[in-house]
Amino acid sequence: MVGIKVGQVSVEATNDSAPNGSEPNDSAAAGEELTGLTAGQPIVFSGNRLVRVSAELAERFQAGDRLIVVSDSGELLHIPASEWTISSAAVTRAVTAFGAMGAVSDDAVSDFYRLFADHLADDNRFGVIAEANRIDIESARDRGRSTTRLELSDKMRADMIDGLRMWQATTSTRDSVAEAVDHGDWRLEQRVAGLGVVGFIFEGRPNVFADACGVLRGGNTVVFRIGSDALGTARAIVDNALDPALEQAGLPPGAASLVDSAAHAAGWAMFSDPRLSLAVARGSGPVVAQLGTVARQAGIAVSLHGTGGAWVVASTSADAERLGAIVATSLDRKVCNTVNTVCVHADRASELVPTVLSGLAAAADARQAAPKVHVAASAAPFVPDGWFDTEVDITRADGAHREAKAETIADGLLGHEWEWEDSPELTIAVVDTVDEAVELFNAQAPGFVASLISTDADEHERFWETVNAPFVGDGFTRWVDGQYAFNRPELGLSNWQFGRLFGRGAVLSGDSVYTLRTRMWQGPDNVKR
Repeated sequence: MVGIKVGQVSVEATNDSAPNGSEPNDSAAAGEELTGLTAGQPIVFSGNRLVRVSAELAERFQAGDRLIVVSDSGELLHIPASEWTISSAAVTRAVTAFGAMGAVSDDAVSDFYRLFADHLADDNRFGVIAEANRIDIESARDRGRSTTRLELSDKMRADMIDGLRMWQATTSTRDSVAEAVDHGDWRLEQRVAGLGVVGFIFEGRPNVFADACGVLRGGNTVVFRIGSDALGTARAIVDNALDPALEQAGLPPGAASLVDSAAHAAGWAMFSDPRLSLAVARGSGPVVAQLGTVARQAGIAVSLHGTGGAWVVASTSADAERLGAIVATSLDRKVCNTVNTVCVHADRASELVPTVLSGLAAAADARQAAPKVHVAASAAPFVPDGWFDTEVDITRADGAHREAKAETIADGLLGHEWEWEDSPELTIAVVDTVDEAVELFNAQAPGFVASLISTDADEHERFWETVNAPFVGDGFTRWVDGQYAFNRPELGLSNWQFGRLFGRGAVLSGDSVYTLRTRMWQGPDNVKR
């Protein structure tokens, strides 16, 4: 028997069964407010596991705060009352705005995108945003943080503007008829409708702002939180471009709302707010997985865009020159669709492993950096000793490191995603068959991008049928991008790490966030069943 104190109420958890025909007696805890925690206090999670409150958490926790227990790990997430208030206010604004979106015309939404893009294109307005971004970058560097994805470059600015122009030109499907059934005297129409409030958490890429606003095209509203590194940039975008565009287009205030807090707790609060219709998270794998669990526990549908890393498989018929070029072009920068793992057929390993290394070296040369390769035991005999014996300068998020150019890796870690900064980095393995590569991908990869380099059409069909990936190709991996591939700015790309997605593709775009309403039209008055 374990005594658990909740607020001022002591609850006893026991392994003894309740009397036959009765329910366990938990009425003592019902409705009680948690007003404090005690060091060492046990907390139940996953039904039969315990985690204990640390002294530091017990000291910080105050009346009015909230505690989330992550069901699969037992992590105790502390949400101070102040952070809950900030998040709740932003969600309230978005909920209120969604209630008014039904009366907003599609033309007004188009005007919003036009005005938002115009404001970002205005050098005077953007100058304020650029200065805020400069300060964010300096602050991040001073704290030893990575700034690779934080910089609001000229290209990122142009991509944001282009994305908003795309949404401006996109035909709205809101209130369109998805299906109609005619019963003669009466008929039905299923019509596309806004889903509701979309909660969006992303880390440090300011361009995601424009992507997130895509959900307004379908009559939804959005509330978002950006990582602390880019919060100053986010505030500047809201004040100088986003909010003015909303007001000038006549959209309800709060249709796109920022959770203005640098604290992780504000994100936990937002994703545990049941008023969200969909929770979208982009960022690093562990952070996204945690946020997804928080949302699921609150009963919110999730779309997670965390762990990435593409795989390339080279068969016996692979063209060596083509393979080298594909590796190089798939390593131009580190994002989720960058090639992470290359599997080479054993029959061609002596030729193709050096080809992969040459492609890796070419990508490094283009960035004026050193390459890094992780070598499975199967590939080690085909990697020149000079790669293992040479040390190079590798830039990590926490600074420069002196590392071996090649290192061995355990066979069970082929799916580990390398979060490199300037130095292109990948894993290489040798397989006996393409089927073996598929088995390794299905077992270890996050289920994201798979590319087969082969001239055998039957091999490509078998690869397509057996590899558990939403994105499958026969060339470079960086094509996997909503704006680049589909001409639709993406909210994110979903892998299949947590299973396949229901009823939609792995590209989450603004116009793929919707629900269906059913409308009935009756003819004669005497229609009856």
